[in-house]
This record gives sequence, C-alpha cells and structure tokens, in this order.
Amino acid sequence: MKNRITDLNDHLFAQIERLSAEGLTKEELEAEVQRTDAMVKVADMIVDNARLGIQAATLVANHGDRFRKDLPMLSAPKEIDSK
Repeated sequence: MKNRITDLNDHLFAQIERLSAEGLTKEELEAEVQRTDAMVKVADMIVDNARLGIQAATLVANHGDRFRKDLPMLSAPKEIDSK
C-alpha cells in the first residue's frame, strides 16, 4: 500500500479544494459533500488506528518490553516479497 498517515492531510485538503470549487452545480456539490462525509469517516478511522499505535508505543516506552508480545502493531515491519 502506498498511502501513509502523512498523506491524509493532502487528501483532505484536496477535498476542501473540490468543495470550494466555483461553478459546481447543485448536484455536483451534493456529490462532493457525500464524498467528503465518506472521506471524513475513513480519516477518523485512520487517525484512531494511528492513535492506538502511539498509545501502545507509549506503554512500551513507559513499562518496558514486558507488554510487547501483546502488542503486535509494534513488531518489526514484515518484509514483502517483491515477486
């Protein structure tokens, strides 16, 4: 997957630009509003997931590795076979 959490701002700001585009018909604007609602829902999930990872990393930082086995999101990245 190519998208990263840092790309989220770019996607959200691009959507703001689409919403503010002049000359949109009522139907086009309604479609962009629906698209925005969907993007916000997905963005909220992405941010919540990132927040969970940060909380897990904080737990390990504060309490050592004794919880690491219960926190798979903190394991080393898996190598992807490029074949």
